[in-house]
Amino acid sequence: MQLRWELQRNLFSAQAPHGRSQARLILGNHDSQPLPAQGWSLYFNCVGRPEFGELASGLVLDQVAGDLFRLRPGPRFAGVAPGQTLDIVYYYPGLVIKLAKAPIGPYLVYDAAPDIGVAIQDFALLPVTRPEQLDRGSSGARPVVTPLDTYRANTRADLLPAAELPPVLPTPLQLRSGAGRLVLAARPTVQAPAALQNEAALARSLFPSALPAGGPLLKLGIGKVPGQASPEAYSLRIRADRGIDIVGNSAAGVAYGLQTLRELLPLPGASEPALDEASIVDAPRFAYRGFQLDVARNFHGKQTVFKWLDLMARYKLNTFHFHLTDDEGWRLEIAGLPELTAIGAVRGHSATPGLRLQPAYGSGPDPRDPSGSGYFSRADYIEILRHAAARHITVIPEIEMPGHSRAAVQAMEARYRRLKAAGRKDADKYLLNDFADRSSYSSAQYFTDNVINPGLDSTFTFIEHVVAQVAALHREAGVPLRTIHMGGDELPDGAWERSPASLARMRREGLESSADLWDYFYERVDDILRRHGLTASGWEELAARKTRLAGRSLLIPNPRFTRRGFQAWVWNNTRGAEDFAYRLANAGYDIVLAPVGSMYMDMSYNPNPEEPGVNWNDYIELDKVYDFIPFDMLKNAGAAERIGKDGLTDYGKRRVRGLEATLFSETVRDPARIDYLVMPRLLAVAERAWAPDPAWATEQDPLRAAALHRKAWSGFVNALGQRVLPRLDLERPDLAYRIAPPGLMLDGEQVLVNHVLPGMTLRYTSDGSEPTAASQAVTGPIGERGMIRVAAFDRNGRRGLVASIDRR
Repeated sequence: MQLRWELQRNLFSAQAPHGRSQARLILGNHDSQPLPAQGWSLYFNCVGRPEFGELASGLVLDQVAGDLFRLRPGPRFAGVAPGQTLDIVYYYPGLVIKLAKAPIGPYLVYDAAPDIGVAIQDFALLPVTRPEQLDRGSSGARPVVTPLDTYRANTRADLLPAAELPPVLPTPLQLRSGAGRLVLAARPTVQAPAALQNEAALARSLFPSALPAGGPLLKLGIGKVPGQASPEAYSLRIRADRGIDIVGNSAAGVAYGLQTLRELLPLPGASEPALDEASIVDAPRFAYRGFQLDVARNFHGKQTVFKWLDLMARYKLNTFHFHLTDDEGWRLEIAGLPELTAIGAVRGHSATPGLRLQPAYGSGPDPRDPSGSGYFSRADYIEILRHAAARHITVIPEIEMPGHSRAAVQAMEARYRRLKAAGRKDADKYLLNDFADRSSYSSAQYFTDNVINPGLDSTFTFIEHVVAQVAALHREAGVPLRTIHMGGDELPDGAWERSPASLARMRREGLESSADLWDYFYERVDDILRRHGLTASGWEELAARKTRLAGRSLLIPNPRFTRRGFQAWVWNNTRGAEDFAYRLANAGYDIVLAPVGSMYMDMSYNPNPEEPGVNWNDYIELDKVYDFIPFDMLKNAGAAERIGKDGLTDYGKRRVRGLEATLFSETVRDPARIDYLVMPRLLAVAERAWAPDPAWATEQDPLRAAALHRKAWSGFVNALGQRVLPRLDLERPDLAYRIAPPGLMLDGEQVLVNHVLPGMTLRYTSDGSEPTAASQAVTGPIGERGMIRVAAFDRNGRRGLVASIDRR
């Protein structure tokens, strides 16, 4: 079988003024046997949730659960003869802008062999280029970004000579340059106390092993950094006659001083390596500088985690938020509950309920698919903890609840049924769902059965067991655990409302509503955590109270949990909630800013259909991350958008613990996609989390602010293009960061070319072929005629995205 998907057109009508999309699957039967009129189903995942029902092709489109859909023959279907094709036309209720909403992971199942799924290997998405495919109508959706749009955007920065680049990113508090130079003709001699063994090893790794020994002294020590109270503060002095001194308020400070030293070193391969004299005193703005990796939706293994821990340390990020569980996977071995990984960590097709989770996000029918199936053993997790601790990175594990819990719910139901069949009286000890529950809800990912039930005592027995086991893993690793992120986001409306167990709990406890039951649930969770010496943290909903105002839903800070010291990670800065993070902080909650509109790395860079990522909130180019102002998020918003919105009080500012870049992995099936989505945007997050507000962020005069911004932005992108990313090319060639397309503008008889990262090597062709590392370099305007195609290249010859302009 061959299968192709095509977005045919976007449709606008009085019934759908914001648009809906018409698409088709083109099924080609290349076999010698017909595809019969009955007796088979075609399954696929689709996050776009198409309209289901009987189709014009005679097939019926059903939703199985979540993002899993099925096409099956209806009574009018006649089959597909060998050599024939079938157009399967269907519709989406909204506009399809990103290819991420296309089907993925299709497979066939015949009724005669219901446990066998046959993946359709010959499957592809057709390009989205025609006007009717790109039509946005009156929807307000952003149009595609053209090379001319990119060129104009790139003019916001100037090309700087190497001597004018900011010498260090993230930007240090104080840096004074000296007149002399420290020549590095030999590897420095590292001197450090025993307590800094890890840092001494890092120091030695900064210098090429090919250099002879016996170079200048590199002295590491723990002491008091003048004027800086942060334990992560450091001072760094480079003197031509006395070598290098790094002093930290702690070992972490010393490590960050060494990362700054790395930034100051010449790029690998320099003919005469030397360091300019400098004196630096530095400390972070925020104590929390985080990166979240979701390994539940699509699994990513230990080596990928190690890679990102190393990169975090390089750019002074200090907290790894480990999203270990969700609807589509439970990724951590828990002693005593083998079903969590034997069932909850395995995805694949099965006609037998309770054997494994269903396919999701393109994992297909095979339970051996490495993205759909996999988990961290206890030994793996301990190794990750120690790897992070050696780099002064705190790991915060996340166990999602009470929503986003389908993997756990199904695993514990399978455990119950197995033990019940064996006659065990305690079969329901860890059961998470009420079999009599008739509540009607649909989660953000379209599940109707993904919620843990707080009416069951077994729910809290399960949570107690999991918390105890996670705490035990940290003790075994010798790594402190202070909090577990207990989820809390996106509990669907309607959950628990028709559960006899929940209703009985509400009567016993005198609770009036499901909102009160929510509070009861998290008070119990907090009590469990406290018994293990831990504090409660979670997404913003943990600190919120759902209510209504003038007939519409409204989130307000929940006064009940400020007394308990809950910490909230605030993702929601969507329309109407732009100031919710500030309202929580002003109300007394410690918060981490992780706004979807600036810090979600799974959001696509732009609205072009082929650009990877999702777009359920916004598009996030590098400048949008860079322009984020933690204490004045609405500074650049229009006056109308600021009306009625709360600012951050001085009291609230003290409650902002820091920033977090967040990567959810629905569209991320391989490590290279992580690289593409996260870098170089993570570098802008690191800058905002470590460095003080730049002058442009606090300047009140618009013209002065614009001039200051241009200077600062030019420095940042030039540093990335000329030093930071080239260093990564040479030192971390395994990092396939996104190389943006160049901007192109036709100016008379020539084509002007620029790039968001000035200084990157640009190459072009004029015959319509793809540029290669051997193509002509762009040294100025391109005067040739033809189909001009231009791309940027890294130091290893890896090509970025290609831009084209037709001058034939």
